[in-house]
Amino acid sequence: MGYYGYGYRGLYFDWTYLLVLAGVLLCLGASALVQSSFRKYSKVRCRSGMTGEEAARRILMYAGITDVQVQQVSGQLTDHYDPRKKVVNLSQSVYGASSIAAIGVAAHECGHAVQHHNSYAPLNLRSALVPAANIGSTLAWPLILVGLLLGGLMSAGIGGILINVGIALFSLAVLFQLVTLPVEFNASSRALKILDNTGLLSSDELGSARKVLSAAALTYVAGAASSILQLLRLLILFGGRNRD
Repeated sequence: MGYYGYGYRGLYFDWTYLLVLAGVLLCLGASALVQSSFRKYSKVRCRSGMTGEEAARRILMYAGITDVQVQQVSGQLTDHYDPRKKVVNLSQSVYGASSIAAIGVAAHECGHAVQHHNSYAPLNLRSALVPAANIGSTLAWPLILVGLLLGGLMSAGIGGILINVGIALFSLAVLFQLVTLPVEFNASSRALKILDNTGLLSSDELGSARKVLSAAALTYVAGAASSILQLLRLLILFGGRNRD
């Protein structure tokens, strides 16, 4: 017999580890792709010579947004839009760079600002899910581990309840990642459309920027897929335990 479905069951390897491995490989592959794509097009200077910071300000102006700031943050590919402070944060490799990759990433973050300005429903839903997702990602695994301990040493009833609560909380984190997907894809779509309408990038440059943003979007897809596989593993392991 195995120990709550973990490790080995007798002489048989727990095949559900393959789900975790698949998720890890997906994330590693997506991360490598976005790094490679960004590195490639960060070496290609855009014809306008405009920096990521200048492009971001132009895009915000074009969208009629006057209450959003643009600032530089440290790190590599740490770009993000903060809806609470209304700030487009651009990393060092984007803020002052005049590459196609920099313009594409800056435009994507401005796409989130446009979503916020227009009260884009999926963005509002994602923002509402942030507290629940944070709680879920923080408490899910500790509750599952405590539930395992109590199930093995004291009370299977209490342990089972904690495990189920942990799985439910983990499901909230997975839900957040799923809601994030349309938000990210829509931001990229808005970004490319604005870049085209404003002429900040030419048609061939737009194709290159699209490759960068598509690679970045895959990291969110891989992250969501990895979380779903982990959730599936939990359901398989503890669903079987409950049946036993």
